[in-house]
Amino acid sequence: MSRIVRSRILSYVSKNSKPFCSNTSANSPKEPTISSVSTPEKTPLGILKYGIFGAFTGVAATVGYATYAYTSEEIDIKTKAFRESANRNIGDDASSLEKLWGLFYSVAMTVPAKSIELYLDLRRTFEEQVRGFTEPSSEKLLPDLPPHEKQIFTLVLDLNETLVYSDWTRERGWKTFKRPGVDAFLQHLAQFYEIVIYSDQMSTYVDPIIERLDQKGCIRYRLSRSATRYQEGKHYRDLSKLNRDPSRILYVSGHALDSSLQPDNCVPIKPWKMEADDTTLLDLIPFLDYVARHRPTDIRPVLESYKGHDIAKEFIERSKETQRRIQEQKQQGRLWRR
Repeated sequence: MSRIVRSRILSYVSKNSKPFCSNTSANSPKEPTISSVSTPEKTPLGILKYGIFGAFTGVAATVGYATYAYTSEEIDIKTKAFRESANRNIGDDASSLEKLWGLFYSVAMTVPAKSIELYLDLRRTFEEQVRGFTEPSSEKLLPDLPPHEKQIFTLVLDLNETLVYSDWTRERGWKTFKRPGVDAFLQHLAQFYEIVIYSDQMSTYVDPIIERLDQKGCIRYRLSRSATRYQEGKHYRDLSKLNRDPSRILYVSGHALDSSLQPDNCVPIKPWKMEADDTTLLDLIPFLDYVARHRPTDIRPVLESYKGHDIAKEFIERSKETQRRIQEQKQQGRLWRR
């Protein structure tokens, strides 16, 4: 009797415990364990697609930052290893899985690597265009000095409010006026200096003025806006591009310190704005004459000693002081001889 009961109990348990039984029928339906909605499997192609998209998005985001943070040369160096990794070769002795993974990696990296190369090409082209506008037109704005003039000083002169003043009225339009003493200034100093005009104006403005101003050919060269360096919204004279020894360059301007990238070579003077009694250019001749005749080894320390002073006036005062000392020494010598 107990044998019959046990067989019935076992039969009942086997029928009502299918999820826990390892001997379920092959034809019985499989019940879902989580949801009735089927989840698509991620194929290698799908993984590759998302990988390419992610890599491309990352590169695009990086480009925006790199444009402002680095030059094209720096970006080229920093991304060289990454771009070369897209072309890495898998050895013939590699396993099939390694070859497949290498193929996926190469395909995924090719797009961003090519994007970087395209960006670098465009960036270099853009920077060349910008340099053509912002930098001087040549690395050597002036031709080489003849061998017999290697010791000569170069006197660089600004134009507006230094040698001339341009004024506009409704009745007569533009008219340019010469600064008092400009003719004597140019004619005297042309004997000792290589005189160069360096203006931030267009050549169409500079050339006609120089033609009328320099009737005797005192000015050797004229440089206009294309020879300046443009930065922070302003055109600067870059004396380092003149192809001259910087220790022998003087830049005279009514706005010298504001318009030159080499303040150590600047000779600031008062800007001229049509004052009839102006004598600035004539007052500066003695100082420039002294420099040309005595030829200091480096003009920059000399100009530094005048910093904060009106150079023309300070030179006269120093000259007077030197003459006074010489006279005192002469008188002392006479006393000793008595």
